[in-house]
Amino acid sequence: MRRMYTHADKVFHSCNLTFMSLVLILTLYPFWYVMIGSVSTMGHLIRGGFILLPDGLHFEAYQQVFRNALIPTAYRNTLFITIVGTAFSMFLTILGAYVLSLKKLPGRTFLTFFFVLTMLFSGGLIPLYLVVRSIGLLDNIWALIIPGAMSTYNMILLRNFFESIPEALFEAASIDGESIWGYLFRILLPLSGAGLATITLFYSVSYWNAYFESLIYIRNRDLWPMQTVLRQVLQTAQMNTMLYDDARQTVAAETLKDAMIVITVVPILMVYPFIQKYFVKGIMIGSLKG
Repeated sequence: MRRMYTHADKVFHSCNLTFMSLVLILTLYPFWYVMIGSVSTMGHLIRGGFILLPDGLHFEAYQQVFRNALIPTAYRNTLFITIVGTAFSMFLTILGAYVLSLKKLPGRTFLTFFFVLTMLFSGGLIPLYLVVRSIGLLDNIWALIIPGAMSTYNMILLRNFFESIPEALFEAASIDGESIWGYLFRILLPLSGAGLATITLFYSVSYWNAYFESLIYIRNRDLWPMQTVLRQVLQTAQMNTMLYDDARQTVAAETLKDAMIVITVVPILMVYPFIQKYFVKGIMIGSLKG
């Protein structure tokens, strides 16, 4: 039956649509402005005002950025950290979440409390640095993966997702002679696509955007990820001070910075359309139980 909208409903929906459209513009325009700046001339940008379109498509800034060997190397480092780190983190998170979801596990409550306690208290930055140094990970790309490999929040979220799956499936699998590991890989994981996709997105975005760890543990510029290079570029007054040792820079520094931001942000944004359909479902189901 079709709903009849009153005048008040129409006014509310109109105001709501207007407000949300304004929020959308305010949210997306800064990034759109950066994209415009990366393909525009500097003269077009310094005119000021509300700029909606570029004055043509000028890709000299991207050519200038990729001409330096530091950028492709940083991209490879970021891809390695994101792909390998996400896979390693998911492996640890799945094992931890699965074990804690077993209701017959002895000491399950204590183990859960032990993990949750790490969300409230930590040893601090200096002890963590000393641990990383003692195991020989300084100036090693694995220092950007191993110390923060598992997030307790993500593990608890995935545990709650596992617990939302009917326990009767586990009992039926046990009757059929399935082991607990067989149940995990053959039954539980195939039914947990939404939760796994959500946690994978969390980890991949976290690894892609991480820069602070490399500032602490990495001194070799050949091991820097893209986010660290971008941070150094944005904090450097002259672009060629960071990327070039000669006078080859022919594009305005601000345009180069905009191009750097675009090539750093766009790849991870391209992941969202493939995982978006799982995102809300994974979060909501994982939040039903504590």
